[in-house]
Amino acid sequence: MKKNLITILVHNRPGVLSHVAGLVTRRGYNVDSIAAGPTQDHSVTRITLVVAGDTATVEQVVKQFQKLVDVISVEILEYDNALTGELALITLQAGSARHKRLMDLASLFGFKIIDIRADRVTVEVAGSARDVDTVVAALTPFPIIAMARTGLVALPRSQASLSRSLHDLPAAPTSQD
Repeated sequence: MKKNLITILVHNRPGVLSHVAGLVTRRGYNVDSIAAGPTQDHSVTRITLVVAGDTATVEQVVKQFQKLVDVISVEILEYDNALTGELALITLQAGSARHKRLMDLASLFGFKIIDIRADRVTVEVAGSARDVDTVVAALTPFPIIAMARTGLVALPRSQASLSRSLHDLPAAPTSQD
């Protein structure tokens, strides 16, 4: 099934992410990842979803999001026209004899070693989802103790999608609206 990127700009208010997640859950959509964080305007949050489904399903998801009060805009991004990234923290079982091998892998794959203990090492991997998957596969000789991945974040690559300034966005609705 095709993976689709949806990016949503919302007013940064309590409960908005819960409303978005609740809509997805109620509709039974299959979400592979969801990531949210503030934009350059701290009153606006960007939510990135990776949704599995056909075109009709994704279009229905977008229509449902557009009905939410705090949603400013919703955009479906094509992977080829999007800049994407993900972060992973991975703690590996690795005695001191294996630290050198991990340092060599870090140099080869470009990830950071952020914590070294006698019996374990924690690394930070940043890049596309494919980059993170590649590093995880390269680390299979080291048993993974724990792993946390952020999920995909994305921005449109085209200037047309980014040309609208966040300052031109509508104001957050008030409780009187």
